Amino acid sequence: MHQKNKDIQKRYEGFLQTNYLWKKKLIYELEQFEIEAKYQKIDIEINEKLRLGKYVERFVSHQLSQEDSISIISENIQIQREKITLGELDCIIKKGKKIIHLEIVYKFYLYDASIGKSEIDHFIGPNKNDSLVDKLIKLKEKQLPLLYSEECAEYLKSLNLRANTLEQKVYFKSQLFLPFSNKNIQLKVLNEDCVTGFYVHQKELTLFKNCKFYIPSKKDWIIIPHKNVTWLKYEDFKQIFITYFEKKSSPLCWLKKQNGEILKLFLVWW
Repeated sequence: MHQKNKDIQKRYEGFLQTNYLWKKKLIYELEQFEIEAKYQKIDIEINEKLRLGKYVERFVSHQLSQEDSISIISENIQIQREKITLGELDCIIKKGKKIIHLEIVYKFYLYDASIGKSEIDHFIGPNKNDSLVDKLIKLKEKQLPLLYSEECAEYLKSLNLRANTLEQKVYFKSQLFLPFSNKNIQLKVLNEDCVTGFYVHQKELTLFKNCKFYIPSKKDWIIIPHKNVTWLKYEDFKQIFITYFEKKSSPLCWLKKQNGEILKLFLVWW
């Protein structure tokens, strides 16, 4: 297997092992779309220049295509008004007799108790430039309502569909990270199985000076950490992370302890 194919396989397996951010219940009136993860060899071409969100959409598409009960009607549908793009519908599928408009999300969030008042409020992006609340509001108030726009009605007509006959669901997977100083936080609303690791501030990093580090590329943030990488000693890693702090960027890292245990963490600049 070529290296590119090996990378895609590892990422796909990591994607499959990522849990849905919530189950059964509705959050922000959003219903989760769930299908069972089936581990298999993936043999598809993916443009490596795609940003992570679009990259994951290709995985979801492949996963859906492997289900006998599901057929994909349309994907990545640009809805326009006079050549101006209003937004995009990620996917329209048929499952059994149901036609479903599906929005796909894969995110990394960190728990910061100083932000907001609720569990959902507390989860923010690694660089503090986005949040779970922002994404949920965008889904509810912008992305899903696009289906009911006049411009979308014209597109649906070409498929012999009407918006009021479609169900709307989200396919929302996430990796969650708790603060190193308080890793025993119990989640009551979101799926605790999404907790993948922890995050540390610069001043806490000396606690890991006897460990080794690895900084994966962003697309490899998805994968399950393994030992077959080029590990950095603490002093070498320290020189690299300084450049991240200067850019106000929080890298995801793998940390290998002296006993061989490998953990996933974010090193935050804030």
